Amino acid sequence: MKRAVVFLICLFAMTTMAFAGDGSFDRVKKEGKLVLGLDDSFPPMGYKVADGTIVGFDIDAAKEVCKRLDIELALQPTAWKGVINSLYAKKFDCIWNGMTITKERVARVNFTKPYILDGQVVVVRFTEKRFADYKDLGGMIVGCQEGSPAVTAAKKLPNAPKAINEYEDNPKALLDLKAGRLDAVVIDNVTGRDAIAKQVGSFKTLPGFISKEPFGVAFRKEDNELRGAVQKALDEMVADGTMAKISEKWFGEDITDPTKW
Repeated sequence: MKRAVVFLICLFAMTTMAFAGDGSFDRVKKEGKLVLGLDDSFPPMGYKVADGTIVGFDIDAAKEVCKRLDIELALQPTAWKGVINSLYAKKFDCIWNGMTITKERVARVNFTKPYILDGQVVVVRFTEKRFADYKDLGGMIVGCQEGSPAVTAAKKLPNAPKAINEYEDNPKALLDLKAGRLDAVVIDNVTGRDAIAKQVGSFKTLPGFISKEPFGVAFRKEDNELRGAVQKALDEMVADGTMAKISEKWFGEDITDPTKW
């Protein structure tokens, strides 16, 4: 699995060598803001709270990057399905929302280096006793967010589920799980852990990762200078401990240190 992650890192790194002098960072500086596209129902990476404010790990990290680049941060919620098309329609400057780096996405967008190594896990009801791990989901009804790596992971479960139901967002899938309309939900580990922490006694995860996946910030292929400016700020934040502090706030530990992956 580690070799697969290294391969992806090398693959997307090669795509960033072109497009020098594209003027993308100058454009953003002139506009005075970085417009960030996100699914605003993806806790703890980016989500709305009761007063309508969008908060999360990615939001805190992006705010710090923008502070260091002397620009404002603007948030543009969007449907996750078709998010790359919206990026190229120039509805926002980047996708920063726990986006998994995959070979297919690398072919379409310009990623930063991974800032978190995540993975797909299985969440079940807290009282569930039928399953020892994700290998026991054969013949069950499984939910996941449409257009996400969870769909691929669910389709590759060792024992095929009876059905894979796709939802607009993870909270809707978890609601159906809680109501008994699903047997399990395949979900990003960070999101599953967040749901468990916020709804104590409702959910738990089954042991093991179905897959391990690096998160990156995605830019249009032609916006290499903008990607480079953001990457430089992120590198500085890792080096000076800022990313670790943001991680500890949201996860209770530092999961941004690549030496621990």
